Amino acid sequence: MIAMRGIVQDHGENAASAYLAWWRLAGVDCAVAEAPVNWLRPTVAPISGGATQPVVPAITEPKPQDLESFHLWLQGESPHPEQRWPGRAILPTGAADAPLMIVTDMPDPADLEAGSLLADRAGALCDAMLRAIGLDRAQVYVASLFIRRPPGGMVEATDLCAAADRMRTHVHLARPRRLLLLGDRTARALMPASGEAAGNSLRNFNHDGGILPAVATFHPRLLLSQPAAKAECWRALQSLIEENRP
Repeated sequence: MIAMRGIVQDHGENAASAYLAWWRLAGVDCAVAEAPVNWLRPTVAPISGGATQPVVPAITEPKPQDLESFHLWLQGESPHPEQRWPGRAILPTGAADAPLMIVTDMPDPADLEAGSLLADRAGALCDAMLRAIGLDRAQVYVASLFIRRPPGGMVEATDLCAAADRMRTHVHLARPRRLLLLGDRTARALMPASGEAAGNSLRNFNHDGGILPAVATFHPRLLLSQPAAKAECWRALQSLIEENRP
């Protein structure tokens, strides 16, 4: 029994030695490092002369200079995130210089059927919200971060950043007096948390042409399932009423 234990012990030591030798051959020379390392990542051969390969900046085309051109640009072959997604594109509606511009995140399934943003029950509730501040749908400009709905309604962070940058140009060309952001995703993309007053207060929104007073609140689709949130939404709308004074 004692001899058997010795054989087992010798075998274990040999196995451990072989295991460590294998890792040394793989290039591992320490058990723990200060930072994690992906040992499976393929190595890149250095460029002759010891110079590092320059980073080629992304090629960006000139942005449209007016609202009509912007709408055409949205529908064109430019590398928008929506080019990868199937389905119907829902374009903005309304005229430039509107007293209010509403921005939502993307078309809902009901919007795709209706061919316009904020349709069906969510749209009816949005119309009621507008009437509460003395406006109607014909007076406002309505747009969305994304003109198509991605599969599952999920977007990548890089796509959200691209849509936010595009919207800053969109707002500049639409020239509204105020901005109403609907939904958490829209608010986080366009007005990330900062030291400014948040919640139901007006905040400064920076676009390509300057600064615009804006407020964020719940999307009507959430208010339909959570009526208790209507009180907080009303407080946000009140800030727009105050801004509408002559």
